[in-house]
Formats: sequence, structure tokens, C-alpha cells
Amino acid sequence: MQKLSLSIITVVKNDEKNIQKTIKSIISQKNLKYEYIIVDGRSKDNTLKKINKYRKKIDKIISKPDKGIYDAMNRGVKLAKGNVIVFCNSGDFFYKNSLKKVMKLFELYKYDFVFATVLRNYKKGKILKYGYDFKRLNYNFDFATSHSTGFFLKKNIYKRIGLYDLNFKCSADYDMYLRLYRGNFSGGSTKKNDLIGNVASGGYSSKIGFLDHLVEESKIRLKNNQNILFVFIIFLNALLKRIFKS
Repeated sequence: MQKLSLSIITVVKNDEKNIQKTIKSIISQKNLKYEYIIVDGRSKDNTLKKINKYRKKIDKIISKPDKGIYDAMNRGVKLAKGNVIVFCNSGDFFYKNSLKKVMKLFELYKYDFVFATVLRNYKKGKILKYGYDFKRLNYNFDFATSHSTGFFLKKNIYKRIGLYDLNFKCSADYDMYLRLYRGNFSGGSTKKNDLIGNVASGGYSSKIGFLDHLVEESKIRLKNNQNILFVFIIFLNALLKRIFKS
């Protein structure tokens, strides 16, 4: 059985409160071949000081100004040497020895990607997210677990479909999913009860208003050649649901 290597990337900026929790969850993983990369957006608080406490257990640390989270993520992908890449951004964490379960799926089934079960934290509660259904992408972007802690993708697939599009400030992961979907790559998911990661609430996208999200998601659909009339119907339907819900 071929042994694959994993690149784990943490993107962070000014998060001295949470960065150690994320780092500890990664460096404590056992029976796993991996490299660990931290991409810092030139933090001005004590984030770098706390990162440097674990410098011997981190393979690469870069700290440079960036153009947003997706720019930082792209930098991480370019630096990564592993066969498989996953992001565990500051505030998120992996459960004890969970990553070897994901890597076993890649090795057994020769997958190009895996969506892993995660517990997602929201301001109003927690939701277990597992599996995926690409067909839902045609009309709903809520089709899978998470773009970060629950999404594992082989580096050679990034080379084929491209990196995160910086034209999209809060939803570039959806654009990535659509490209992955159109490429007919092979993938799988962990079982519902195989909890791999925990995704923190908040983050950059949570600071973007509903309408801005909806407009950007519509632009993503148009970029990926969805019918303009169909995109308008999706846009209108989402807007009406929001109005009646509120």
C-alpha cells in the first residue's frame, strides 16, 4: 500500500487567543507522516510569539502581509510538499489521532479528495457536518462539511484546477468546489461518527453581509457557466427566503 504524505496548513492573523489550541491539536497527532506549515498575515499582537514556542515542531513559518485569507491559503498550497493538503486555520482543531483515518481512505481507495466529518460551531449552536452531495451545488452551496478543516485535496488536483480565485473575497471555496465537481474527480467521505475536526464560529466570511454573499455566489455561478436565467432564479429564491424568514 502506498504511503501518502499530508501537508497541514494553518492560516492566521492576530489570533493570539486561539492559535495555540490549533497548533497543539496538530503536533499531537500520532502515527502520521505530515508536514506543518503556518502562514501568518504579519500579525501585530502576540500570535507570532506563541507560534515560535512550537517552532521545532513546525516545518515552515512565513509571516507576510497578504490580500486576504484566500491569498494566504494559496501561499500555503504553493509551499506544501505533501501529496494531500488540508487547512486547519486558527481557532479550528483536529481531534486526537483523527487524521490517520482520512489518510487511510486516500490510500485504500485512491481518492482525489475526501470530505471529513466536522463539528461546526455557530453563534446559535453546533451542527455535525458530514458527507457531501455535489449535485446540490447546482442550486445550493450548503452541500458538504467545510472548506477548511473538513476538506482534504491532493496537491496534483490543485495543479489541475487551479488555486483559490482572489476575485472572490468570502466564497472562493465555493468556486473551488464547482471546479472540482466539473472535473469528475474521485472522492469520498468519512463516516458520520468518525469526527475529524472542529470548526470555530466567526471568521472572515461571517463578517460579510447576506446580500454581499449572495451577489458573490451568483458571480461564481456565472463564472462556472451556469445558465444566467437559472442563476437569477436561485438569487431571487434565496432573497425571498431571507425576507420571509426575517
